[in-house]
This record gives sequence, C-alpha cells and structure tokens, in this order.
Amino acid sequence: MVGSALYNTFNRAPLTFERGEGAWLVTESGEKFLDFAAGIAVNSLGHAHPHLVEALTRQAQKLWHVSNLYEIPGQTRLAERLADATFADKVFFANSGAEALECAIKTARKWHFANGRPERFRIITFEGAFHGRTLATIAAGGQAKYLEGFGPKAEGFDQVPFGDMDALKAAIGPETAAILLEPIQGEGGLRPFPNDMMKAIRALCDEHGLLLVLDEVQCGIGRTGKLFAHELAGIEPDIMAIAKGIGGGFPLGACLATEDAASGMVHGSHGTTFGGNPLAMAVGNAVLDIILEEGFLADIERKSNMMRQGLASIVDEFPDVIEDFRGTGLMLGVKCRMPNAKVNMALRDEKLLAVPAGDNVLRLLPPLTVTDEEIRSALDRIGRAARTLSNEAKAPGGQAS
Repeated sequence: MVGSALYNTFNRAPLTFERGEGAWLVTESGEKFLDFAAGIAVNSLGHAHPHLVEALTRQAQKLWHVSNLYEIPGQTRLAERLADATFADKVFFANSGAEALECAIKTARKWHFANGRPERFRIITFEGAFHGRTLATIAAGGQAKYLEGFGPKAEGFDQVPFGDMDALKAAIGPETAAILLEPIQGEGGLRPFPNDMMKAIRALCDEHGLLLVLDEVQCGIGRTGKLFAHELAGIEPDIMAIAKGIGGGFPLGACLATEDAASGMVHGSHGTTFGGNPLAMAVGNAVLDIILEEGFLADIERKSNMMRQGLASIVDEFPDVIEDFRGTGLMLGVKCRMPNAKVNMALRDEKLLAVPAGDNVLRLLPPLTVTDEEIRSALDRIGRAARTLSNEAKAPGGQAS
C-alpha cells in the first residue's frame, strides 16, 4: 500500500485534534486553537457541551439502534418540537444535509405526482448554491467542479443566476415543480437573498402552484439569530432541509414539510436505516433544550453586533488585506483582498480556525455559545494576522498574492 488507506478526496490541514471544550480545540501536542469553524457550522453548542454529553451517554447505555421497523419515542418528541417551533407539520429524519435535501426533492416531486401532475418534476435552483454531494444534489447545485467525471447530470434541475428575478420568472415552465434555495448561500460566499426577494419568490411560487423548498442546512438552528433564516424575511417555505447544527456534532439531518406538501410521501415511498436512531434523537432533543431556552437566540444578535463592530475596525485598518465583511448573526465572513487561502493560513498561525468559501470569503462560524471574551480574542487574532499580511505585502519585494 502506498500512502494513506483513505480516499484522496480531502486536502486536510496538518492538524490533529485530541479533544475540545466549548470554542476551543486542543491538538495532540497541547496547542490550543480558537475554533471559529465549528466543523463548518456543525458544533452549534461547541465541543463537549455537558448537556449533550450527558444526553448521549445516557442514551448510549440504553439503546443505540433498532431501525424504523419500530416506534422510536425520541423521534416523535423531536419531530413534535420542531413542528411546534416552525411552519412544519411533518418531519423525516436522516443522517446528513445531503440526505435531507434528497428527501426534500423527492417530497416536492411526489406532491405534484400525487396531485395528478406527474410532468412537473423540474426544480429551479440558483448559481453558487451548494446542496450536497449526492448525484441529485450536485445536479441541484449545478457547479461544474462537483459534476465533472460523474457521468450525465441528473435530470430535472435548472439553474438561474443568483438573485436574478427576471431569469427566475423566465425559467418557470409547465414542468416546473419547485424553487430550491439557501436563504444565505454558505459555500457560495455568505450571499443572502434580500428579504424583499424572499417574499417575491414566495409569491411567485404561490402564483404558479410551485413548492418553495429551503436549504437551511448551514444557516438554520439559530445561526442567524433566528431559529431559521427565512424568519428574517417573514415568509414560510413548504419544505425545508436542515442538518449540521441540529445534531451539535452528531450526524443528524431532517426534512420538514407542511401537511399538504408531505401528503404524497406515503408508506413505502421513502426510507432510511440509520435516520432517526435513538442516539441521534437524544442529541437533537438536547440541542433544542439549549437553543430554545429563553433569551438564547436574542443573545446571538448581541454577539453578532460585537463581532461586526470589531470586523469593521479591522477592515478600516487593513483594507489591503480585508476589503469588507458580510453575514448575519454568527454566520459571518470576511471578503479578502488577497487570496482567502493565504488569509486563512495567517489566521491559523494565530491559532484561529476559519472556513474558506466562494467569492474569496473566509467564513467565521463560532459556536453559538461563544463568549464575549472569546469573540474579543478572535478579533485580536484576526487583527494580528491582517497586520502581518499587510506588512509582508508592503515590504520590498512583497506581494499580496
């Protein structure tokens, strides 16, 4: 055997973490990193949150897996809590965001089929989107780099330019079933759909008998200061895929839908072996215990304002490194002047972890439990990294790239 036995699909950083606590990760050698990546918005309550650890440990001592051949009380409870807190009436549990999106796509298509419109199966999506890595979800995302080499693109997805309402209207045809979008594109560079556009898209769906499907895998579960990002626009979808933060680090996804939208998904039309297992349900319920505590979501906006003020000062001081910042709640990013990979390395040298995204953006996705002191520390580290890069670029022979 030559090299690692793992597939060569990840360009991993040369870091190995042994343990974590809150917003901190510790390497095998004892180095501490401030984690503003949070597993790409997954560790919503930080590392080793006591309530999550206790819930998982308690469940692990009783029952891990029985499959969906039997009743799983934790599923019923988590589904009811999600329904009570959202637009949804029905929930299907899966293991990941991609699986949740697959369920959402199938739900939208099946709704039209069940209502006598089998020809309506096409779904309109937006350029720059990321919906997962399955054959259907890479087709939905439409990005060439993810589609290359995997044979014909799965049929039934039509991309339009981001935010182009005229193109969106023109793309609607007799085969259109739904519109699918991320209220805030994560991988696409923290690009939000403006609230008035979200309302216009909702109205367009109503006008043409389409379902509105939202991908809140990254922007949901309190990340924006609301339980879900679409609440900022005052609209409701028909179907929504969630994952990441709802499991707090445990693999968990879900597809939420109204009673009507889910009406085509009858016995035998969809399934999962591991989805909704007792371990995942214990953790998902524990996450909601914290997220739904009075004042928790409101405090995210306060923390966001603190971060935004600090980032504004860094942009003012080092415009040659960071030209702007963007985002909502604790889903923030810096638009880099020089390559974001270079800025990311400088942050890592300061023991701060961030996440690259499209449009030359670096995402800052701290745990929602991040403290004020940790925010100040992160801002100090970003400032020091920007100063180092700025000085290097200004030095004789220095360059921004």
